[in-house]
Amino acid sequence: MVYRERLADSLVRRALGTFGAVILQGPRAVGKTTTGLQLSASSVRLDSSPNAARLAEVSPGTVLTGPTPRLVDEWQLAPVLWNAVRHEVDQRGLAGQFILTGSATPADDLTRHSGAGRFQRVTLRPMSLDESGDSIRAVSFHDLFTHADADHATGIAGLGVQASKSTPR
Repeated sequence: MVYRERLADSLVRRALGTFGAVILQGPRAVGKTTTGLQLSASSVRLDSSPNAARLAEVSPGTVLTGPTPRLVDEWQLAPVLWNAVRHEVDQRGLAGQFILTGSATPADDLTRHSGAGRFQRVTLRPMSLDESGDSIRAVSFHDLFTHADADHATGIAGLGVQASKSTPR
């Protein structure tokens, strides 16, 4: 499968350059794991076997060892990893150490730190038409909202839509 560059990829790269860990969040099947795999140097997938999550609970340091950024996919299967990642980020003192992905978030735990200053959240959404390659690129929302002097009716007409009196100009 050929990876399609996501609009969020640049946000993730920027966050990796600033924070010790980046959390890719969003609903199921939006590409969190695929994006994480693309942007990481190594990975562990806790849903790959029943033993992977158990190992993470018993020996989190073992799971966090590897070239960085290290993807920890479905981290919520071993909630102990949250504080373990936080401690590793503090100990290493470097940006871009971990990418955490998961579709579910464990219930708040009084012993789990917020991650402030160490973790940056990046929310992934379903691919845009442009990202999926399904856009004809006749009109972009960016252009509609940033070029006040542009003739928006031309773009709308290009889509086969007739401008009406209520169409803003």
